[in-house]
Amino acid sequence: MTTRLNMLLLVALIVSAVYLVQTSYESRRLFVAVERSRSQGRQLQLEAERLDLELRAEATSGRVDEVARVRLQMRTATPATTAYVVESAAPGEKP
Repeated sequence: MTTRLNMLLLVALIVSAVYLVQTSYESRRLFVAVERSRSQGRQLQLEAERLDLELRAEATSGRVDEVARVRLQMRTATPATTAYVVESAAPGEKP
């Protein structure tokens, strides 16, 4: 009777030990995954801040004016180069 009880306790001990090792391994694996995700989140946050700064630098009025003049070859509108379109009424319509 004690032999059976001892064997049952030994099996329970071994099963418990294997379960403990498995849960410890899973816990470590999940911790590493969480840390990796946090690191990636920090990198993405830094990238977003860098892109936001870059966008603000590109959107300054001086930069927009320079790009319009140099790259797009635009120039300031003057009365001499302005064409006005006047809507004319069709025959029989009141303007």
